Amino acid sequence: MAVSQSRSRRVTGAAVLSIVLAQWFGTSLWFSPSGAVEGLSAWLGATPGQFGWLIAATQIGFICGTLLSAATGIADRFPPERIFIVSSLIGAGLNFVWTLGPSELALVWISRFFVGVSLAGIYPMGMKMIVKRAQAKSGQALAWLVAMLTLGTAMPQLLSAVGASLPWQSIMWGSSALAVLGSVLIAMISGRGAPRRSRGVMRASAASTATTSPRGDGEPALRRLFRDRMFRAAVFGYAGHMWELYAFWAVVPTLVIAVVGERSGSTGLATTSFLVIAAGVAGCVLGGVIARRAGGAAVAAAALAGSGLMCLIYPLLPDVGPILVAALALWGFLVIADSPQFSDLAARYAPAELTGTGLTVMNSLGFAVSVISIVVLQSLIVSFGAVAVWLLLPGPVLGLLAMRPLVLGPRSPQPRPGERIRRR
Repeated sequence: MAVSQSRSRRVTGAAVLSIVLAQWFGTSLWFSPSGAVEGLSAWLGATPGQFGWLIAATQIGFICGTLLSAATGIADRFPPERIFIVSSLIGAGLNFVWTLGPSELALVWISRFFVGVSLAGIYPMGMKMIVKRAQAKSGQALAWLVAMLTLGTAMPQLLSAVGASLPWQSIMWGSSALAVLGSVLIAMISGRGAPRRSRGVMRASAASTATTSPRGDGEPALRRLFRDRMFRAAVFGYAGHMWELYAFWAVVPTLVIAVVGERSGSTGLATTSFLVIAAGVAGCVLGGVIARRAGGAAVAAAALAGSGLMCLIYPLLPDVGPILVAALALWGFLVIADSPQFSDLAARYAPAELTGTGLTVMNSLGFAVSVISIVVLQSLIVSFGAVAVWLLLPGPVLGLLAMRPLVLGPRSPQPRPGERIRRR
């Protein structure tokens, strides 16, 4: 029995590692244009504003894809492994094919939009696969998953820092190849490392999903999800977090330039920007470890409050380079540490047969919020400088207010298979 359990844990651990790596490879599609900004802009003849909308195309496509998934219940009608594989292959193809065509901005925008749609089948499905396999340790495993997304966000800055001299097309092709590799990793673990259930239970679960995914007892899935007070608290807390997160990441290079100026050169600027964003990797991982003892809600609230505090005090700090860079790194550490915990909380409070839909709709709402804050902050920071980051402060404040039920009087979520209920 002990040998069987040990083998099961090894299989599960290997599956979780494969999912984390596949998520990193698959989401490399998201930020690949940022790594080729100079060559791609020259090829398209695009202004900085036009290139910004090219990046926004992926965000908008992701929002549309998650809305479609949530409305149709696709995320819970098909195995997440299958959705991930198909989405990765489609996204890789779309990310590759436009590089061979004419230099038409509209054509590239459309291609990147549908890459964003395909990412709606990669990022949320990676989370669902983690939740299904990691069970009691899903918060910690999701922390690694989001850490890889954070590292992917920082990668364009790293490429710029090392002075990669490859043609811009090679960066796009490389990200497509990574996405294909991610689909291969998921194909290799498909059906392995997940909890086993009897055929009778599986038939009952399938029947329940078929009848209740979009509608349970005649009630729409979204209404079932948002009827739960704790699920709403997790989702709206996440929305407050997302108001701050991507807008902060978007202006990190601008804030770094204001701190160190041009004296450090392009390599120094890119390296500092990379380190600020990549600090979030440590934030995610450490938050996942602490959540095992303190609970995900406490970690999410502490990180959200900490990043909100950094948002408040950053424009007030003395104009001393090392102090400002250290503050930015601390902000980068805190700003993403709550994300995996919000995802874990939403998954735990969603009905079991609607986990995928719950995670998908949460992502859709969060990324829709992020598009607004990105556009507004990018336009204000040029005129007002660092003080413009106060625009992000309502996100953490409203997020903390929204998640009060989780912190002050949480209802214990239903335990997952194999998860022990700890007595308090």
